[in-house]
Parts: sequence; C-alpha cells; structure tokens
Amino acid sequence: MKSRLIAEEKTQTWILVFDAGDEVASTLKKFAEEHHLAGSSFKAVGALSGVKVGWFNRETKKYETSADLKEQVELLSLIGDIALTPDGKPQVHAHIVVGKRDGTAHGGHLLEAHVWPTLELVLTETPAHLRKQHDPESGLALIRIED
Repeated sequence: MKSRLIAEEKTQTWILVFDAGDEVASTLKKFAEEHHLAGSSFKAVGALSGVKVGWFNRETKKYETSADLKEQVELLSLIGDIALTPDGKPQVHAHIVVGKRDGTAHGGHLLEAHVWPTLELVLTETPAHLRKQHDPESGLALIRIED
C-alpha cells in the first residue's frame, strides 16, 4: 500500500442535484470537464428508473454487465472518484448498490444509470491532482501515487 496526504484544507465541496432522465456517469463527467476537476471523491443517494451494473472480468480484462434493471430502484449507495487519464481528461469510476421493490439488492461497477425522480450527490475536490495510468497486469487505468 502507498499513501499520500492529499488535503488538509482548501477543499471544495459541491452538491449536485440531478434531474429526472439524467444519465449519471455522463452527466458527472460533463460536470468534471466543465469545472476542471482533477482529484475528487463523491457519494450519492436517490432513485433510478434503470441501471446497468457490471463487474470486471480478469480473464478478458473487460467490464461485463451483471445486472440490467429496467425498473424503478432505490439508489442505496453510489461512491467513487474522478481522476485524470494520461491524456488529462477526467475519468469517473463509480460503484453502485441499488435496492429493488422486493428487497433484493444488486451492486457492482456503475455502467449506466438513469435518474428518476432525483439523485443527490456530494462531491469533494482536493487540491491534489490524481492521475490514472494503464496497468498492463489488470488492463485497468489505476490511480498512481507518486513518491
């Protein structure tokens, strides 16, 4: 494990309230681009009218859909980060847990989600930039902490 203190103060905290119909990942990425976010974490609650949840297949090195729910669900947890790709663009990485009417839950990597009626997200931007690098072993772009 590696660590680096990324903030003692001077953080910015935003509240984002999504509208019905907004697609979560693309709307959040657009916000990150417009506000030049380079090192953020976020959490959210709300409700969705449909969601695709995935998991990372180590063999194929690709995300696969594990649940494609086309129904109203409660957003029980959405957490993630925003970091810069090697070409300097913000990349959203989020994990999600949703609850269905019958009390069952589905969770994993957020692939796609559509808001209904609302989603409330708290985003904290740190003064430190977080950068992702391609990791050949996993096939993923992972945050790298420089010494």
